[in-house]
Amino acid sequence: MTDTKNSGGILLLAAGFSRRFGGIKLKAQLPNGNTIFQQTLKNIQQATDNIVVVGRKQLLEAGVYQGFPYTSDQILSLCEDAEAGMGQSLSWGIQQVPAHWRSVLICLGDMPFVQARTLTTLMQNSAPDRILIPTYNGQRGHPISFGCRYFEELAQSQGDTGGRHVIRDHAEQVVELEVDDEGILLDIDTPQTLAALGGQS
Repeated sequence: MTDTKNSGGILLLAAGFSRRFGGIKLKAQLPNGNTIFQQTLKNIQQATDNIVVVGRKQLLEAGVYQGFPYTSDQILSLCEDAEAGMGQSLSWGIQQVPAHWRSVLICLGDMPFVQARTLTTLMQNSAPDRILIPTYNGQRGHPISFGCRYFEELAQSQGDTGGRHVIRDHAEQVVELEVDDEGILLDIDTPQTLAALGGQS
């Protein structure tokens, strides 16, 4: 595992409403038996101990976060108004990030196929003044790393735009990093997508 104690960590957004999925997407099972959330978190835990998960009360009560370790370095924070969109979850999460983090890698809860080595590579190449976007065959994907220089702007995120406004406003600081990992392009939005991958909703 990469030593990121004094460099940065991962913010995992896992408070969505799965409107296109028609159920609690993060509890859906993958072919290996893990839920989407469990697999996403497992990959992240292989890359760093510094993790802030943004969730919401209803998903906590539904057991989505069952097994989350709740340590001093791995924090689950429930967003009070997640229904306002991913931007609100991002804004909430950034405000929970420890002050010593020099960068944050923003991961999405419905992307369980991003490999741990990709997460490690992105964290190793992060910097306080850099926005780092992974690409696969020339296509931009997720997760995206933001240096601490942009935390204040990320905290102003609203609606469903996430951090796109920060990327747009600081295009000159964006660095693309090609990775050998198709998982950065694969999110699970519908039961049909999950079924095609052999999973169960």
